[in-house]
Amino acid sequence: MKKQNSYEVIIVGGSYSGLAAGMALGRALRNVLIIDSGNPCNKQTPYSHNFLTNDGRTPAEITHLAKEQVLRYSTVEFLNARVSAATKTETGFELKTETGASFSARKVIFATGVKDTMPDIPGFSECWGISILHCPYCHGYEVRGQNTGILANGDTALEFSALISNWTDTLTLYTNGPATLSEDQLIKLTAHKISIIEKEVARIEHQSGHIEHIVFKDGTKAPLKALYARLPFVQHSSVPESMGCEISAEGYLLTDAAQRTSVPGVFACGDNTTRLRTVANAVSMGTTTGMMVNKALIEEDF
Repeated sequence: MKKQNSYEVIIVGGSYSGLAAGMALGRALRNVLIIDSGNPCNKQTPYSHNFLTNDGRTPAEITHLAKEQVLRYSTVEFLNARVSAATKTETGFELKTETGASFSARKVIFATGVKDTMPDIPGFSECWGISILHCPYCHGYEVRGQNTGILANGDTALEFSALISNWTDTLTLYTNGPATLSEDQLIKLTAHKISIIEKEVARIEHQSGHIEHIVFKDGTKAPLKALYARLPFVQHSSVPESMGCEISAEGYLLTDAAQRTSVPGVFACGDNTTRLRTVANAVSMGTTTGMMVNKALIEEDF
């Protein structure tokens, strides 16, 4: 079926948050187009956890079922494409894809997520999401009690060490160079029997993404089953910022309680707006955003 060009709402990003927004709007009888490029940040993650009714399913399984359910609503359409630009018009917005297709909408939702910036450590990216982890609430139970490391330094190292110590008593902090911890922080870590290794990391030895050793530049190495890291990131799409959407100091799209960005008519939800990167939170935010967008349309029309 050939897609129309004009919609009430266009959702950019068709992962958990975008699909949840699409379902809420489909159930509100809104004419919706979801545009997704098919490159989620959790594409390497073998299993998703801590999401009620879907605990232990693969991300792909959850996405497939979600998309199937959302597209049962006849007013919702899906397009595999990447949005390259968006501009304000007299009646709303015009969005263009990389292939040159153009679509208009009264409201826009960006559920585009973020893109993690990998460190220059061979083997790291291959293990990311599999045995090098960002979230103990998502994956900590599966590696509970195992030989675990944290790749961090300074205040982040202390905060992360305290958090991960809830899941294992065998914990080592790898600072990848001289530690920048204060004396009080060092005393606290030592009191909790958390070892600190200040050697620079050369590479990660692994089998199909499952970490085996962390190897140092001096040639020594240490066995490891799991490693936690908090990576820098960038917005997966630069389009919201190009439209004038404000970005926080941490790099997230700024939204209010109704998920509105600083640009009237533009909303955002999911990982591009918050540090709480869980499937459950993304779905919750998407559902809320769909409801808020529908409310905004009703208020304009009634």
